Parts: sequence; structure tokens; C-alpha cells
Amino acid sequence: MNIGKGEQFNPDFLKISPNNRIPAIVDPEGPGGAPISIFESGAILIYLGVKTGKFYPSDLRAQVPVLEWLMWQMGGFGPMPGQVHHFIALENEQDRAYGLNRYMAETRRLYGVLDRRLANDEFVAGDLSIADFAILGWAWRHPRHKVELSDFPHVERWYKTLMARPAPKRGMEAKLD
Repeated sequence: MNIGKGEQFNPDFLKISPNNRIPAIVDPEGPGGAPISIFESGAILIYLGVKTGKFYPSDLRAQVPVLEWLMWQMGGFGPMPGQVHHFIALENEQDRAYGLNRYMAETRRLYGVLDRRLANDEFVAGDLSIADFAILGWAWRHPRHKVELSDFPHVERWYKTLMARPAPKRGMEAKLD
């Protein structure tokens, strides 16, 4: 999907992702063996976690912190750094300064929330889960957020642990188009 060329507005893609956004997937081996399309990162992660039994606990009590931290990422630690990305690119310095000050402060606050959470746990929901991967999807952009991970030592430890795993390493080495 090349969003630079507007392919997200293609009618075939809109059948998969009516919000014309990525990520979106099609699982050709969905429930009952029939294909299924899923859009929105949180929905995709939950679906894959439940389907594969990996990084998503089967116990309802254990699911609660995974869901809490996944929703925390989707509601805050995605949108707020995303605003930093938007305002950092503005050319009008007055508009740029207002937005950057506002959203950089909120982004740093969210890193602090994450740091406090990780002070007592190796991963955000106890065991490694989809919530960690969702948060990592934004935390790897910390240089663009103008956040030094050394300011958040528990986040830094968590980040290094996750980035040392084989799959995130492969993902970071993949060429982005």
C-alpha cells in the first residue's frame, strides 16, 4: 500500500479499511477457514494474539492489564507523539512552537507514566504482550519525539530488551518504501 500515491483510497482497499488508513490486514485463514479483514492496529493485535495464542493471555484477569496498556497506547502514546510529528514539520514558527510545546510536554508526561509502570515490571502488563509491541511501535521514534530514553531509565531498559528480540530487530532492518 503506497499511501504517498493515494492507494488507500482505492475501492478494494476501502473494503478492507473503511477508514482509509493503515495498518490493515487480510487473514486468508480466518475463523472457519474463511478470509477476514481487520483494520486498526489494536484490533489486529488482539485478533492475532487470540488466534495464535501468543502474547495474549487466555486468562481473563491477565487480559485486563494487556488491554489497559494497549488502550493507553492507542488513546495517548500514539496520538500525542503523532501530533509532535505533525507540528515539527510546520514551517510557520508560531504555529509550530505552540503545537510542539503542547504535545512534547504531553509526550514526555506519557513517557513518565510508562517509566513508572516499568519500574516494577519487566513488561507493561506483566508478561510480554501485544501491549508492549503496540507501545514499541511509537517508542522507537523517541529521537523524533525529542525524548532521551536516559531520562526514563525503566523505559530505556524495556526498549533495549524489546529491540534485542529477533522479530523487532528484523523489522528495524527492513527497508521502508
